[in-house]
Amino acid sequence: MDNSFSSLGLFDLAQKKKSCCGTVRLHRKGMRKDLKPKTLRLKRGDIRVRTRSDLTAVVWRDKRDVCLLTNIHDTPTEGNYRDEYGNAIKPAIVADYNRHMGHLDIADRMVNSYTASRRTWKWTRKLFFHLLDLAVVNSYILLTSCGGKKISHRDFRLTLIREVLARAGHEPRPSMPVGRPAQHRKT
Repeated sequence: MDNSFSSLGLFDLAQKKKSCCGTVRLHRKGMRKDLKPKTLRLKRGDIRVRTRSDLTAVVWRDKRDVCLLTNIHDTPTEGNYRDEYGNAIKPAIVADYNRHMGHLDIADRMVNSYTASRRTWKWTRKLFFHLLDLAVVNSYILLTSCGGKKISHRDFRLTLIREVLARAGHEPRPSMPVGRPAQHRKT
């Protein structure tokens, strides 16, 4: 699962025989203080692990810190995992998460890459445009998964905008007089 949903309380579902794995935000309630980025100071490829019964918290550093919670995987050993070129080697937990969550992450990136939202907008307008972006991404995913012609996400959006504008039609607005209105004189 994504870090928007995961927490220690949710991962305690293992007691009910529910298995899960996902990223987690380090400021969530119950997360250990020694896993915070300011206290760890990890180098590329470093792994830190904390366990509690069958729940494992893993912090791994690639370009930035990645924190995962899992009750499925075996506990990895701590240390530094880099190849001979200095590149970080992904732990099995991260590779498994990427394999199963790849589509959701790609959809999130597609929604956020061409968003119309602005910081100064009221939350209702932001929500509307976010839902509109989600609808556009879902329609793009449906088009590509149903064997439609190969088209990039950007070109799909541009085609969609052109089609909507063409179907909406252009209604000429009445021209407004420019300047101050003329005063009528009595003669």
